[in-house]
Amino acid sequence: MSRIAARRRVTRLTAGTRSTQRVDFLAVEEPLEIRVLGKSLAVTMRSPGYDVELAAGFLVSEGVIHAAEHFTTARYCAGATADEGNTYNVLDITLAPGVAPPDPSLARNFTTTSACGLCGKASIEAVHTQTQFTVEDDPLSIDASTLISFPDTLRAEQAIFERTGGLHAAALFDGATGEMLVLREDVGRHNAVDKVVGWALMRDLLPARSCVLMVSGRASFELTQKALMAGIPMLSAVSAPSSLAADLAEEAGLTLVGFLRGDSMVIYSRPDRITNLGEDADPEQGPALVREKAGQP
Repeated sequence: MSRIAARRRVTRLTAGTRSTQRVDFLAVEEPLEIRVLGKSLAVTMRSPGYDVELAAGFLVSEGVIHAAEHFTTARYCAGATADEGNTYNVLDITLAPGVAPPDPSLARNFTTTSACGLCGKASIEAVHTQTQFTVEDDPLSIDASTLISFPDTLRAEQAIFERTGGLHAAALFDGATGEMLVLREDVGRHNAVDKVVGWALMRDLLPARSCVLMVSGRASFELTQKALMAGIPMLSAVSAPSSLAADLAEEAGLTLVGFLRGDSMVIYSRPDRITNLGEDADPEQGPALVREKAGQP
């Protein structure tokens, strides 16, 4: 059994035909406990692989670290019981001397759900307080035709999704060249983003100036928050954003794009960073005009 995709015999039934049995592939989902200096911080359900990047990105997202030198070592350790041995599902992180460990209250917050549990104005203000980076003045400028190409590039590189159909993907693109810098897949969309952010952190690329974070699903408040914590000035998604994600993007000066499919998109904030929108597109009015082109109400 692969650590990423598991084989399983299934019965396939199509209406009007006989059922058939075959071997199918499922995306593996396992818990990862993240410890810092031996103390448990969070448990997340994830696709095994790139766990160190996941942990590093998670710590960036929560405001614990924001530079490569803050992250010293990571090692797998034994599970909850002495006879369990190393299951590669417990990762202990050592921070650099002088870096404050996570506040103990964070551990309590992460025992509830792997989805975003944040809401309201207080959460938006907290993001502005925590982040070490600002995106409002980021000089990113990207041609609409380049941005439109990102979903196809993302989909073409989703190797595990091709086998299982059960993974989210996130990728970081260079806004100037359109080059995809990194792509990560995971059963959790937030984990996929954390892996991308962790990759950038460990290469000392934060803040990710003039870059675009592309995700395969919707743009939630949580993903918008993660982009801001990493200093990424644009978040684009193939599906819809939430209202709180749009509020946060607008307040922070992040460009938020949704429904990026085919040759259309909907721009919810800072449309001025996207050039060549079309003859009738008004950068000041932006979202409504582009939404009309995209066939959205």
